[in-house]
Amino acid sequence: MTNVKSKTKIALSMSRDIPFNKLILSQANVRCVKAGVAIEELAADIARRTLLQSLTVRAVTDEDGTETGMFEVPAGGRRFRALELLVKQKRLNKTAPVPCVIRTEGLAEEDSLAENIQRAPLHPLDQFRAFQAMREKGMGQEEIAAAFFVSVNVVKQRLRLAAVSETLLDAYAEDEMTLDQLMAFTVNPDHERQAQVWDAIKDSYSARPYQIRRMLTEDAVRASDKRAQFIGIDAYVEAGGSVMRDLFESDDGGWLENIGLVDMLVTEKLNEQAEAIRAEGWKWIEVGLDFPYGHTYGLRRVFGEQEPLTDEQEASRDALQAELDKLEAEYADLPELPDEIDERLGQIETAIEAFDDRPVVYEAEDVPCAGAFLSVSPGGNLHIERGFVRPEDEAPVEPEVDEPGTTGTGETENNDAHSVDPANEPEEDEDLKPIPDRLVTELTAHRTVALRLALSGSFDTAFRACLHRIVLDTFYSHAQDSCLELSASCVYFGSQAPGLGETPYATALTERHEAFAGALPNDPEQLWDALGELSDSMRKELFAHCIALTANATVEAYNRRPRAIAHANRLAVTLGLDMTEAGWKPTGDAYLGRVTKARIASAVAEAKGDKAASDIESLKKDAMVERAEALLAETGWLPEPLRTPALADEPNEPEVDDDVADTGEVVSAAKDGETAMDEEVEPADHDEKEQEEELEAAE
Repeated sequence: MTNVKSKTKIALSMSRDIPFNKLILSQANVRCVKAGVAIEELAADIARRTLLQSLTVRAVTDEDGTETGMFEVPAGGRRFRALELLVKQKRLNKTAPVPCVIRTEGLAEEDSLAENIQRAPLHPLDQFRAFQAMREKGMGQEEIAAAFFVSVNVVKQRLRLAAVSETLLDAYAEDEMTLDQLMAFTVNPDHERQAQVWDAIKDSYSARPYQIRRMLTEDAVRASDKRAQFIGIDAYVEAGGSVMRDLFESDDGGWLENIGLVDMLVTEKLNEQAEAIRAEGWKWIEVGLDFPYGHTYGLRRVFGEQEPLTDEQEASRDALQAELDKLEAEYADLPELPDEIDERLGQIETAIEAFDDRPVVYEAEDVPCAGAFLSVSPGGNLHIERGFVRPEDEAPVEPEVDEPGTTGTGETENNDAHSVDPANEPEEDEDLKPIPDRLVTELTAHRTVALRLALSGSFDTAFRACLHRIVLDTFYSHAQDSCLELSASCVYFGSQAPGLGETPYATALTERHEAFAGALPNDPEQLWDALGELSDSMRKELFAHCIALTANATVEAYNRRPRAIAHANRLAVTLGLDMTEAGWKPTGDAYLGRVTKARIASAVAEAKGDKAASDIESLKKDAMVERAEALLAETGWLPEPLRTPALADEPNEPEVDDDVADTGEVVSAAKDGETAMDEEVEPADHDEKEQEEELEAAE
């Protein structure tokens, strides 16, 4: 008979209910650093669900080893404190029985340490799925939030995470994906698209959350896009569109999924607005999301006058302005305005804007021959440009009236086309006849030379005549009201530079142009007298503006114009032009997305160092562009074509005409916009080869 040694059975510690007032907190509890849920939240949870886990206790003995009837709590100290708080709040009797496990073996510190170390934390995915299960069983988001003492937004985030594709959740459970990556996938609820993106990036170095979000939203319109702002998110949703939201990162309102619907709503709204503008009587209306920069150049513009305020309206506006000034002065030193004052200031400003934004009335004869452009501004508002006259809509220029007896071709009737010897000129009849054209030509040639001599001795008149000529070219199409044989032409960029019109410098130049246009008469025949009525400083500003519009520093593959570009560089140095200060930024659309990866890396290396460049070289192009844009922000880095070369023969500082720099009659220059007539600077001596090399470097 074989003896089988019996195995010793494990005996579990005894458990029983102990009145709370018989329990004390043990000094052997190893948890000293506060972590996890606050005692107040744990007490509220116990009040809601009662105690879900027993306390671990040991009997307290006296010096003789006799049990005193009290029990210390080495493990479960936070639960003990939560119960203690409930007793203090009179929500739990101090003699209430508390389920406890009574330990007798080992050390008290061992009990506390083992309970905390052996406890496995809940995997976040289990929490997400638990929230989802409660939601499927009928609990609302607010109920779940209240049950676990979290915000409703936290519940929405957990439910959104649980709704991600099961393929991605399995990858997260197996630690193949980080929580930040999983959160990024919640942007787009399309499981198929989620899987496509994960398959594309899971084995690459570009599987960063921002890259995931970009790939999931690349076929959507941001809510901050001007199209979305123009139509309104509510109108888009009402039309059946859906919006993707990011619950974990700031998303500026999310993304509109249906681009076709967005474009259709934009077109419909623009056309509706166009009908209202067309009802004003304009000859033509041109509608577009936006127009190329310079689309109005070469078109004459007519301006209207705002309807005058009545005496009562004028008094009301003055009273509002006085109240506004008084409140602003009274609360100028406070860091923050009281709510009622802030609200009142807003009401006053709105009322003043209503007075100032009065309808503009145009001359009755101008509207039928002019038109308007309708587009969407960068901020998503309707942008209306009224009063532009196309060249073909201009009134025909009446031909010069010839004197009697002449033809319209510059020859008198019966006049010999060849030179006439004065000695052989026919004798005059008794009747007064027109002066022969040949003689008129000779006489006016004399007058022209004399006029040139007189004009050359009067800077003010010459300046005014030149200004008159170039203003005609700049603001009046096909006007023939000057005797000067010079012209001012402006290069239009059209579609060569998309987005140019929305840059700070283009916007400032357009605003300046419109300010001058509004100050000039509609009729070119009135221009000479109008220029005479302007102050010297304003005439200088207008002259500088017109001359500036003729500048062309564009380099084109078929027409590089090296000598012209060299002059443009000298102008840039003289003016101290800095494209960073002007507002240009190295964004993906402006530069980074349109050059090779090698050039992107070179730009980052130049601005941030070789290490920063090497860190992004392995990224795919789109991710590299996005990362480089962030790295180059605020560095002032510029590509070579935008840099102002430091030519040694140029003065360090531009000389600025004080009269022009200080004036504010129309607009102020963005940066040293008007210069005095500097002395001509002789170019440095270079041979042709050296000059070409210098120009190529500058380009």
